[in-house]
Amino acid sequence: MLTTVQRMREAARRLCDSLHGAARRGVAPFDVGDRREWTYLPGPRPGVALVDLDPGQRELVMALLDTALSSTGSRTAREVMELDGVLRELERERGASSWRERHPLHYWVRVLGDPEADVWGWSLGGHHLTVAVTVVGDRVAATPQFFGANPAVVREGPRAGWQVLRAEEQGARDLLGLLDADQRRVAVVADEAPSDIATRHDPVADAALVPRGIAMGDLERGQRAALERLVRCYLDRAAEPVAAAAWTSVVDGGLAELTFAWSGSTEVGRPHYYALRGSSFLVEYDNTQDDANHVHTVWRDLRGDWGEDLLAQHHASATHRH
Repeated sequence: MLTTVQRMREAARRLCDSLHGAARRGVAPFDVGDRREWTYLPGPRPGVALVDLDPGQRELVMALLDTALSSTGSRTAREVMELDGVLRELERERGASSWRERHPLHYWVRVLGDPEADVWGWSLGGHHLTVAVTVVGDRVAATPQFFGANPAVVREGPRAGWQVLRAEEQGARDLLGLLDADQRRVAVVADEAPSDIATRHDPVADAALVPRGIAMGDLERGQRAALERLVRCYLDRAAEPVAAAAWTSVVDGGLAELTFAWSGSTEVGRPHYYALRGSSFLVEYDNTQDDANHVHTVWRDLRGDWGEDLLAQHHASATHRH
């Protein structure tokens, strides 16, 4: 049985071997200067776009994506990409010039370094999707990770009723519904939701920007279980061993200190935001734009984004050996 890293190396090697000519833009050194630059806005990224690859190469890209994500995460990532095609048609019908920027194949892949090396990585990103992976030895870092949805709920056309990030919204509403009046007063930190996630696409996430709200230590058993399910909703997008390691890090950081904060209306269809924050990670969810029908979600590891903690350990070990 191959490990996650072994499968990832094999998938990355196959992809790299398939890229020739202009498509070699999809390969770069690991220490390239813009490795930690990312965005969730539409527009070009470093690397090669799926639209510029042939169908076989696109399959290799998606096979690589599948090594980093769970079956749920892979399905959701594909739906985020597919949703950009739906948005393209909706905006074209409305006469919005931005429709040209939307495309289910306007996603860019880049392999960083040699997949056979101890340290390497890769990324796939475009409008509303960022999967950034760093591999150090037999360990994988899978953040920053951004999934968005516009429209959050498709309200017209053949896909009417489709809601890509349904679980992310419903999980928070379930938790909110379990809180008593006193707990809600602590958890709901503002009547108005912010216009976007607070950490935006900063290379380094600042946890101080994210509200605290109510701590798990102040919740009853059923409420704690609901908060855990909500955290796992994000972590479990990653491949099982990566998600398990991330959850262990959350637990080691102290579950009692894990917090949930809500801003904005609690009424469905109105602008709202929530944040989850622990000593080692944060999650943000925002649905305020386009009449509260446009979702941004992000998972950040406060020590391990871009594999920074794994790289530090690797370099310290190498220095010690010498």
